[in-house]
Amino acid sequence: MKKILTAAAGIMPVQAQGIEIRTNGSTPAMIGAAENFTGQAVITALFPATEITRASTGLVNFAPGARTVWHTHPAGQLLIVTSGQGWIREDGKEALVINPGDVVWIPAGVKHWHGATATSPMAHIALSYMHDGKNVDWLEPVSDEQYR
Repeated sequence: MKKILTAAAGIMPVQAQGIEIRTNGSTPAMIGAAENFTGQAVITALFPATEITRASTGLVNFAPGARTVWHTHPAGQLLIVTSGQGWIREDGKEALVINPGDVVWIPAGVKHWHGATATSPMAHIALSYMHDGKNVDWLEPVSDEQYR
């Protein structure tokens, strides 16, 4: 019963008793949902949240001009930029440039968006932490004016 409840809550039960490898390409990539992204974003799930990690991990590739909608995370999010150049913007503040090797912490409840710049693609690994079976609250789209 515990396995069923934890899976339903979005957290996978801990099963591995040793090192576990998810080989490159073993998880299919999918196009980001139009209600959550503007432009083309391709998401590859890398590792699900577990009772121990409590974070889902994914690689997100943004085409130039692509971005998330405004959103928050109930337990925060960690981004590790792997390629290209992007922008991240907290509500009420100016957009910040993010580059390969940059690590970004977004605290719980902070309204923000992130994505590629207008002229460069950008990719990041996202660790989205779970709280009560949820890791994101999607909000309204980022307008072109807010993006510029």
